[in-house]
Amino acid sequence: MARYIGPKSKIARKFGEAIFGADKAFEKRNYPPGQHGNNRRRGKKSEYAVQLLEKQKAKYTYGILERQFRNIFEKASSSKGVTGEVLLQLCESRLDNVVYRLGIATSRNAARQLVSHRHITVNGKIVNISSFSLNAGDVVGVREKSKSLQSITASLEANTSVYDWMTWNSETYEGNFVSIPQREQIPENIKEQLIVELYSK
Repeated sequence: MARYIGPKSKIARKFGEAIFGADKAFEKRNYPPGQHGNNRRRGKKSEYAVQLLEKQKAKYTYGILERQFRNIFEKASSSKGVTGEVLLQLCESRLDNVVYRLGIATSRNAARQLVSHRHITVNGKIVNISSFSLNAGDVVGVREKSKSLQSITASLEANTSVYDWMTWNSETYEGNFVSIPQREQIPENIKEQLIVELYSK
């Protein structure tokens, strides 16, 4: 499975946000990367550049490559509802994202690895496809043999995030994907309308 494995701090600096989580390198140099650092004169970005940057931010945030992201957009545009909002809801419904949100993994990359290594179950059955789309009411759990994995237990102990659209049972190591999140519930700082405008050209 192809995915971005390059330097994350440089990408975070490009967008001006720590999109991959806490990052000491970004905190020290929270300006765009480049040979001349913060002294370089940067002209006003074109409308297209702003839209493209927003799409790239969404792709890097959720760890999705271009072809897959375009497929998600096409699915969103053919669905009922506001296209931009549905786009983010589809991204949030991916199995790797839900594993990350539940605190089973410390990052979406780590969540993808847990899924592909068959540590995660959906409704009691092992699913090893990161892009698997969950429906409201689905139960995501840790496979019985994997409950003692140090990476999982450490991540769950360190997790402090709580989301309205999912619940976690620390005794059974299972989380309930209660409902599809509404736009105002999704914490990501993404201007989805710009992405819609870009793809609509």
